Amino acid sequence: MIKPANFNTRVEMASSLLSLIRPLKQHLSSGRGFLNLSQTGVHYGSRAARMEGFARILWGLGPLFSQSSSYEEKKIQNEAAEWKAIVLEGIATGTDPEHEEYWGDMADFDQRIVEATALVVMFCLNKEMWQELPEAVRSHVYQWLNQMNHCEMPRNNWRFFRILTNMTFRLLNLPYSKERVKEDKELIENSYVGGGWYVDGGSDKMDYYIAFAFHFYGQIYASFMKELDPVWSATLMERREVFSRDFIYMFNNDGTSVPFGRSLTYRFAHVSFFSAFAFLGGRSLDYGVIKNLICGNLKKWFELPIMDHAGVMTVGYQYPNLIMSEHYNGCGSPYWALKAFLVLALPEDHEFWRAKPKTFTYEKQKKLSIPHMIITHDQDETVMAYVAGQHCPGNHGHVSEKYEKFVYSNRFGFSISRGYELNDGAFDNTIAFSHSGENRYTMMNGCLSYVTEEDFLRVTYHPINGVTAESIIVPCSPWHVRIHRIVCEQDIDVSEGGFCLPAEDESGKRYEKSQLNQGAGRAAAVLPWGISGVVSLTGGDGEVLQCFPNTNLLYPLTVMPLVKHHLKKGSHILVSCVFGDMSEDRELRWNQMPKVSWQEAIVTVEWNGKVTKIV
Repeated sequence: MIKPANFNTRVEMASSLLSLIRPLKQHLSSGRGFLNLSQTGVHYGSRAARMEGFARILWGLGPLFSQSSSYEEKKIQNEAAEWKAIVLEGIATGTDPEHEEYWGDMADFDQRIVEATALVVMFCLNKEMWQELPEAVRSHVYQWLNQMNHCEMPRNNWRFFRILTNMTFRLLNLPYSKERVKEDKELIENSYVGGGWYVDGGSDKMDYYIAFAFHFYGQIYASFMKELDPVWSATLMERREVFSRDFIYMFNNDGTSVPFGRSLTYRFAHVSFFSAFAFLGGRSLDYGVIKNLICGNLKKWFELPIMDHAGVMTVGYQYPNLIMSEHYNGCGSPYWALKAFLVLALPEDHEFWRAKPKTFTYEKQKKLSIPHMIITHDQDETVMAYVAGQHCPGNHGHVSEKYEKFVYSNRFGFSISRGYELNDGAFDNTIAFSHSGENRYTMMNGCLSYVTEEDFLRVTYHPINGVTAESIIVPCSPWHVRIHRIVCEQDIDVSEGGFCLPAEDESGKRYEKSQLNQGAGRAAAVLPWGISGVVSLTGGDGEVLQCFPNTNLLYPLTVMPLVKHHLKKGSHILVSCVFGDMSEDRELRWNQMPKVSWQEAIVTVEWNGKVTKIV
């Protein structure tokens, strides 16, 4: 765990970066081209994983190198110079086909294509480093990078890797592929769906990749290509302006963000969008707001146990956790987070460094039409993202849990399953289904249709064979109302899960059984640090489970309230009110449940002076 004093100044930011990567030096190979941090497996193999470890630290070092000579602090200058020598040696050995530490040839859909982008951006920021390389080394580097122009790659954000590589060739007066640039730009354009949003492969997945991939790379491209490609640069700049108005709602003024989607082990990469925004310069966001989000986010992460005892960043989220990882999370993967340090490329007299952190004024409830979300911001800095219709094709690992629960929160996180029974499945903030008596539960995985209105979301899906379900979610944060219409061709069991709460406080003191309320139609954990509860208006049996360890992304051990129903063959309506609150006012709010009534085909929800009618 690293606890820097602050991040508000350039010196503090640079010092924090160096403290983060300093423990990595001892894990570099003799030729400096590989960084081997653990023995965990990854689908692209150990050699590419070790190359990834080396390349990803360049996302932080490249910006630092570009301004390192301007620091008065000799310690920063000297350590940056030491790292620069290491990096240049590693690049020379890694791109030499005759060297034992050669990174290997690029192939179709190769992970090396991803990692090459950190090199090219570093050379764009530091053209003198390119010139410092011997001619033979420059030739090797160019030949190695240029391989990607002969490779196939996914039809998603990867195309920016080749765009930026050819951009770098052009800026360094090297041969580049106009044909590949044209092809890749067309795919990026076809991925744009409006409102500042792209889709990253498929049509139903809009997550942090839109920010820390599409817009991060797009802003870098626009920064360097304003004159050579003014039209597309202007387009990319305008899109990120529009996108920022939505994306900022995934954060809170304390710097925390809502965990949602895949690749969460990249952690503070979430704010790299704002770092690139400052790097390019913009209109829609105040530099004080940007600074508050970046610095606040970094402070939060640096206070959490995201390192092992050797100071190496682990795979996981708020603590080391391989269970939540994707098949492409290698030992060096978490260092993609260093993209957040792009602001270190800004000179010391830049407005970003002079700005005082400033809070953003959030609407209490906002509909994000393109990613089909409703996001609420509470006065206690709790953010709830209610989602419908998101789906991640392809099994990267626990994708249903990462995209298709009813609500995601910066305070409660979400859980991923270790099995199919209720406690190891940890089905929080979803409804899980099992054929009667099987005790084999599953949640939504893809939907038939969805609708996002101003005040509620509706989704229709087939959770298991013989069952069709329609779920309507009405945000009333810290409450929300769920209405389910379930049609089943045989008897089934269902479980309505609430928010997970940590099962112990920071000192390790566990909850007491007297703090768990469970009975007919309701279940709640009323703990000294928070309240989580489910109140069913249509019966059922309440229970509070202690979930399997390491299922929740924020807390290693959690409890979860749920209400279970046994449904006979036929059509059923289930209505519940779900509560999650860790604020000082939680007990007061717990006693202010929304009023829900239904008559024939109309459901009415009354809460906080507002009436919502749903057909």
